[in-house]
Amino acid sequence: MRDLVIIGGGPAGMSAAIAAFKSGIKDILILERDERLGGILQQCIHNGFGLHKFGEELTGPEYAFKYEQQILELGIEFKLGTMVLDLSRDRVITATNSEDGIFQIKAKAVILAMGCRERAKGALNIAGSRPAGIFSAGTAQKFVNMKGYMPGKDVVILGSGDIGLIMARRMTLEGAKVHAVCELMPYSGGLARNIEQCLNDFSIPLKLSHTVTKIHGKERLNGVTIAKVDENRRPIPETEEFIPCDTLLLSVGLIPENELSKNAQVNISAVTSGAVVDQDRQTDIDGIFSCGNVLHVHDLVDFVSDEAEIAGRAAAEFINGNLKKETCLHIETDGKIRYTVPQKITRKKDIDVYFRVSDVMKNVKINVHDGETLLLSRKKQKVAPGEMEKLTLKKELLDSAQSLKFSLEVL
Repeated sequence: MRDLVIIGGGPAGMSAAIAAFKSGIKDILILERDERLGGILQQCIHNGFGLHKFGEELTGPEYAFKYEQQILELGIEFKLGTMVLDLSRDRVITATNSEDGIFQIKAKAVILAMGCRERAKGALNIAGSRPAGIFSAGTAQKFVNMKGYMPGKDVVILGSGDIGLIMARRMTLEGAKVHAVCELMPYSGGLARNIEQCLNDFSIPLKLSHTVTKIHGKERLNGVTIAKVDENRRPIPETEEFIPCDTLLLSVGLIPENELSKNAQVNISAVTSGAVVDQDRQTDIDGIFSCGNVLHVHDLVDFVSDEAEIAGRAAAEFINGNLKKETCLHIETDGKIRYTVPQKITRKKDIDVYFRVSDVMKNVKINVHDGETLLLSRKKQKVAPGEMEKLTLKKELLDSAQSLKFSLEVL
């Protein structure tokens, strides 16, 4: 029996472990499938991390190293090269590694911090054969930054998520020609600063409302056909354009790695593909918590760390028998706001609610209602799906609330 087991040793897992340790829980075990701690940050060698958390601009490995140092200094136990095979509803973990073989651990509390994976080409249904030269943006990033391999020289990128934008710049810096970044939606899915620094600064065209309609090539990719799409996201045949290239990078979305959560029968949100949680990041199964990109895809790793600290402190309270549910307020959204995290409130205290919108909108008002009563309203000049928003709900506002609905009003 262990007090706390954390599945995943990336920024979420390490932050949660440190927060739990500082809250009095010393018996902690981190299980990480890679050969070192840090998760995806190890291949993110660009800067821009840590501005919120540390007040300085760090690369991904530097950000991870700050947490890894704390893990080592505090003496928090971790197992590397360890694949978790199963998690049961009663918090029994089945895992395997080369040293211990297959083993099981019963935990008083479990924190899920498995991160997310990229959506693959098979999900896109693009016409054409299966030549070499098609990579997810994250795989290309690992080849270039960690292995020293260049995937190709003439590149088209499908999808304008942050990894795709960053790889447009990275491939250009390594001598490749990025012909275009095509985005199905009429807006980019990445941060505004990445569009500016990764595309505009290098004169790389961003083609909004465009997609790849056909892949050309037999052994190796030799080009793609792109086309503009209509308001229903269907390609317009007369706008088709052939672009010669030897590499297609896919940056078409991230999916939380929730197979273990499903094994444990955790309730999964149809919108986020992550667990449904309360303000403590506790799932509907007592003692199982979720944080980071396995819960919902974040735009900044600093927010991942903040959220993981909430989960770590709450797990410590649960282990000590101090995590008591007082109420159950479900947060509804109006569609313009796609989702919130948390999705429900079980303790009335000051709570930060994170949310994403469904479209780019200017001059908006974010409203929180209890039935017909307006509890809170905030104006924003601009909101976009690629950037997460946050609203703080004060305890006194929640004390008399019977229901909560987040809505967005265009002024």
